[in-house]
Amino acid sequence: MIRLENIHKKFGEQEVHKGITFTARDRETIVILGKSGGGKSVLLKMIIGLIKPDIGTIEVDGKDVSKMTFPELQKLRFKFGFLFQNAALFDSMSVGENIALALERHSNYTKDEVIDRVEYALNVVGLENSAHKMPSQLSGGMKKRVGLARAVVLTPKYMLYDEPTTGLDMETADGINLLINELKNTIGMTSIAVTHDIHSAFLIGDRFTIFDKGKVRMTGTKEEILNSNDEEIRKYIQSEIETKG
Repeated sequence: MIRLENIHKKFGEQEVHKGITFTARDRETIVILGKSGGGKSVLLKMIIGLIKPDIGTIEVDGKDVSKMTFPELQKLRFKFGFLFQNAALFDSMSVGENIALALERHSNYTKDEVIDRVEYALNVVGLENSAHKMPSQLSGGMKKRVGLARAVVLTPKYMLYDEPTTGLDMETADGINLLINELKNTIGMTSIAVTHDIHSAFLIGDRFTIFDKGKVRMTGTKEEILNSNDEEIRKYIQSEIETKG
């Protein structure tokens, strides 16, 4: 379980978070929604200790991330897979080498075991026999899949998704959404996703946290969000649906 309590964060004079509180329960996907510039992606970096909150606690499995030593943070990060917005592949390395990098640096697998794990991860994301390809040979959707393969190769307990469908056409995006759901169901990961895509959000999310002006406006299921009595939430959701429609 991941729990954030009263998170405050400023960058210079800009106060990005003003008391963020929510919980990602075990084996669920919680989606963070809100307008651009609301600090949603910053929050993902806080969860793995890359940025510290000014005030508040972030607990992963009951331990406060902000109080961890560097070795403890390194150990914590092995529990996480992270899909970056642009997949963040190394252009000079093959697909297989990109996926194998974490295994080679942070595990005791033999060379043959690394090859097996890479093939397993590629099979999971539907890219069998693609280990030899270079990122320049891949479409945007395939790059996202390779990013997912790299994220799950160490079988993480938690997944963080930063705009997983940005820049993809609807058909390709729906393929990524389906894959995200399959990963949750087969591996049983707890996931937090940041997205501007309301269509994708409703496909992958179990619950939703809506940010507004640095605070949590509401957390709830799709039905609770759509039936909210909060006029601002209804306007936001409707505007996003119309934009994506």
